[in-house]
Amino acid sequence: MLQLDFYGTLVAASLVLLLGRALVTRVGFLRTYNIPEPVAGGLVVALGLLALRAVDIEVRFDTSLQMPLMLAFFATIGLSADFASLKKGGRVVGIFLLAVVGLLVIQNAMGIGLATALGLDPLMGLLTGSITLAGGHGTGAAWGATFSEKFGLASASELAMASATFGLVLGGLIGGPVARLLISRVQTPGCEQEKPRLPRGFEQPNKERSITSFSLVETLALIAVSLLAGSLLNGWLQGTAFELPTFVCVLFVGVVLRNGLSVLGVYQVFEREVSVLGNVSLSLFLAIALMSLKLWDLAALALPVFIILAAQTLVMALFAIFVTFRMMGSNYDAAVLAAGHCGFGLGATPTAIANMQAVTQRYGPSQIAFLVVPMVGAFFIDIVNVIVIKLYLALPFFAVT
Repeated sequence: MLQLDFYGTLVAASLVLLLGRALVTRVGFLRTYNIPEPVAGGLVVALGLLALRAVDIEVRFDTSLQMPLMLAFFATIGLSADFASLKKGGRVVGIFLLAVVGLLVIQNAMGIGLATALGLDPLMGLLTGSITLAGGHGTGAAWGATFSEKFGLASASELAMASATFGLVLGGLIGGPVARLLISRVQTPGCEQEKPRLPRGFEQPNKERSITSFSLVETLALIAVSLLAGSLLNGWLQGTAFELPTFVCVLFVGVVLRNGLSVLGVYQVFEREVSVLGNVSLSLFLAIALMSLKLWDLAALALPVFIILAAQTLVMALFAIFVTFRMMGSNYDAAVLAAGHCGFGLGATPTAIANMQAVTQRYGPSQIAFLVVPMVGAFFIDIVNVIVIKLYLALPFFAVT
């Protein structure tokens, strides 16, 4: 076994991003279907590691940087959100949230129905539904342990991790093709028609942004404060009715910092520095997450579970095309939002952002999409997912024996 330390893992993640950039640049299929660069590079490396494991060579990474990078990304999301923008996106956020809730209900109904039809425990249907697909690895691990302890479901945690891995991979792969299909029906803004201004937020990560060393340090300080205060807030909320995931607390602190300093007239956040650091954090996080995937865990899934997950992927794509796209206005912004929905409907919010970046980098900006998806993906998805899951668990056939 080869164990890479912190520095080796950071080098590997950087190389994954460079590999992804080269693949997307040179392989027409990846470029045509808007596959995000970290997904392309990360999957190639993960497949390579799977081949090495077949000859008894296993490579492990130091993933201690993964969580701070994810939290830093959400801190930059918070620092990019001013109250005026939040107010502007209020109605759109509400409509998108309705679409998200509809998918959660369908995912669980689909999982339970197929599991029952295939002779599996209905709990396995929930685990291959919104728990792991919309919830990701963290939510899957938590509910997997609960199902094992409270309901006696064997290998629940292993099934949850494998299902979340499947979702993360497919969420990064189907968003681009779905967006390409939808964009063929609408008018795009076009990158070349943009007004001569610096790009905002995370829409086009490859655009150059003018920054200075001092302003970059200021932004780093704001991100560090968001991480520290968010972690402390998360600790205080543990065990209370208001308990939230750490990244939500960090994002909330970022929003408070951005708007509090602005209202007091003390400091105006420089969005260009925030977007640079946010894009770097997002890219490295995804690179580490994808190159660390244990694809051999997917081989442990029985054929019936593969059938359920494949059906969930198809449902996600169809829902994004026929429901999300139409509910959000059947325009270019709706197409970008559909790509984002594929990302966190099967995987995670960072995957959703990467999907949307791949689209907007090619077709033009969509500021409303980069406002709505992080808000729903960070603030609301975990809360509504828990409510939906608990409502399903209240059904008679889930009674504890």
